[in-house]
Amino acid sequence: MTEFFIKAAQLLLSLSILVVLHEFGHYIPAKLFKTRVEKFYLFFDIKFSLFKKKIGDTEYGIGWLPLGGYVKIAGMIDESMDTEQMAKPPQPWEFRSKPVWQRLIIMLGGVTVNFILAFVLYIMILFVWGTNYANKDDIKYGFSVTNTLKKYGFEDGDKIVSVNGKPFENVLELNIHLLLREINQVTVEHFDGTVERLHLPEDIGPQLFEAGDFPAMTPRYPLKLDSIISDSPASRAGLLTSDKIISIDGVAIRFLSDLTKGIKNKTSESISLKILRNGIEKEITIIPKEDNIIGIITSTSDVDFVKLNHKNYSFTESISEGIALGYWSIKDYLAQFKYIFTKKGASQIGGFAAIGNMFPSTWNWQAFWMLTAFLSIMLGVLNLLPIPALDGGHVMFLLYEMVSGRKPSDKFLEYAQITGFLLLIALVLFANGNDIYKAIFD
Repeated sequence: MTEFFIKAAQLLLSLSILVVLHEFGHYIPAKLFKTRVEKFYLFFDIKFSLFKKKIGDTEYGIGWLPLGGYVKIAGMIDESMDTEQMAKPPQPWEFRSKPVWQRLIIMLGGVTVNFILAFVLYIMILFVWGTNYANKDDIKYGFSVTNTLKKYGFEDGDKIVSVNGKPFENVLELNIHLLLREINQVTVEHFDGTVERLHLPEDIGPQLFEAGDFPAMTPRYPLKLDSIISDSPASRAGLLTSDKIISIDGVAIRFLSDLTKGIKNKTSESISLKILRNGIEKEITIIPKEDNIIGIITSTSDVDFVKLNHKNYSFTESISEGIALGYWSIKDYLAQFKYIFTKKGASQIGGFAAIGNMFPSTWNWQAFWMLTAFLSIMLGVLNLLPIPALDGGHVMFLLYEMVSGRKPSDKFLEYAQITGFLLLIALVLFANGNDIYKAIFD
């Protein structure tokens, strides 16, 4: 329960920061262009608000529904659907009375702040905490690789020498590169010491995604039993934490990946484990659950299986590196959309629970700001989608007005806003429904 509240607090704080700054991105240019802002709210105040105070023309407040926030700009068709105001003659302080270029800047202000915030946070993180990385030889036992990669010559125990002909600074980041970036060749050092250049197809990312082979490469480590879950298949079969697993279905076991693959690739309902107990070899039979869980928790017998190196940055170095990190974070997030629009990808879309679970179970400021930077990018990109009710929808209609010289009618914008709002509600329900489904059935 404590873990839940820590994650929830981090999520709430992160979203509050992002929402307030996003709305300030609309608020500031609106005020600069002498446009009246009637409300500035963190969270939605449907029927009532937790706090409100009017200063000048603007009511500032905190709503009770933590699904975002908003600024209500006078003379604009938005989520407030204030058609009564729109029926009156335009006033000089209203949004609709401003030149189209000013309205465009006001609408782009929110996402602009989101992207700037992400870059600033990445620069700050690198300057304050630096980065950790692992080179080829820092992965002591090499990587365990999935069946998809084995088709192209990868082997368990491989170490990464170079990618696309260049040294790869942090081999722990290779998975995200395989999934989202262009990799056509990887030079590896096999466990026997031989070096080989392997070629990958252009669609290696989609192949890994559809096969469920992600992460595609994980550092291997020699396993030992840490604990046995009560009333699990392993417990019922009589497995003890003092046992040493020697083989599974006749295949030798040394690393955790060997055991995981042995269970996953079993040819019958049961698996046969050969164990060493008190110096005597013994064989036990376990029938895994449908999800291949047998009910054991493992740890490593070698804590140095991965060595992490640390790199600090000067302030000037952190600026260039932070901008590069922000650029690739945006590019990688956009690349993920090719997976979302698939049946498998749609089933993995998550809501607030999925986002909350991204935060660590203990408060960690470095992780908090890293996730906040990523969520800022996510918020910025999603708000740019050309869906009515989002900033991108308003931008789409403003660009149409700039090109055609004709403004869409208020009635059309009202219907578009309603349609976009219903679509967003459907997406929110779908994403959070996925969270509920996974919580019950996974």
